[in-house]
Amino acid sequence: MNKLGLYIRLVRLDKPIGILLLLWPTLIALWIASRGVPDPLYLLIFALGTALMRSAGCAINDYADRDIDKHVKRTAERPLTSGRIKGKEALAIAAALALASFALILPLNALTRELSVAAVLIAASYPYFKRFFAIPQAYLGIAFGFGIPMAFAAVQGQVPALAWGLLLANVFWAVAYDTEYAMVDRDDDLKIGIRTSAITFGRFDVAAVMLCYGAALALDLVCGWLAGLRWLFVAGIAIAAVIALYHYTLIKERDRMRCFAAFRHNNWLGAALFAGVALDYAFG
Repeated sequence: MNKLGLYIRLVRLDKPIGILLLLWPTLIALWIASRGVPDPLYLLIFALGTALMRSAGCAINDYADRDIDKHVKRTAERPLTSGRIKGKEALAIAAALALASFALILPLNALTRELSVAAVLIAASYPYFKRFFAIPQAYLGIAFGFGIPMAFAAVQGQVPALAWGLLLANVFWAVAYDTEYAMVDRDDDLKIGIRTSAITFGRFDVAAVMLCYGAALALDLVCGWLAGLRWLFVAGIAIAAVIALYHYTLIKERDRMRCFAAFRHNNWLGAALFAGVALDYAFG
């Protein structure tokens, strides 16, 4: 494989599920902050910025885990872990992507730029956070959801309580889907001493996932209702709940591949939530 192909694999452009899991909550926040009529420029900035920051985060994560990933079946052949690219290359790519993302938000207000600095610090520190925190997926939820306060800051010049409520909902959602992801690697993670929610929750992992889905959807429902959204939005919540119940059928036996399928299927849960918001503003 040529260098370009290796770099694409490093930043996971061949696996866009991570970008989508960041994009849906960001778009929801942008729609709510602008009451259903987002500025096209803001939409472009946040969509591209989400893709760039997720890609930068992947490069940083692989650099931080380069000596750990070789012991995990699913990650042993990643470009950096397998030695096909060097650590300094991964850091250079991460820095370039982060700078490009920051350049995108320069036209936005000072508060948004300040929040972007916090977003970069959170994303960069996440790979190390899982060394000592029992449920690092909660921290991941903050990293994956930081586009929420940034969207409100860009549109409204402030970050209201509603934005923090949506961010908290995203934390619960991230714990749910990333626990499904961690269930795939649990045996390997136990051997090497990595801490994950799947290990912390133990035999209650499936119950914890479902409770987190419930908390996320309940918070989203409250936040959306307080924002003035009504029945088409509620329909989106209901569809997302059905999708979450389907995930239960996939993870209840703890089969590795079915847990991974449940994780990937969260794209549709996020799409249902966004569709409810967008359609309610358009036709509600």
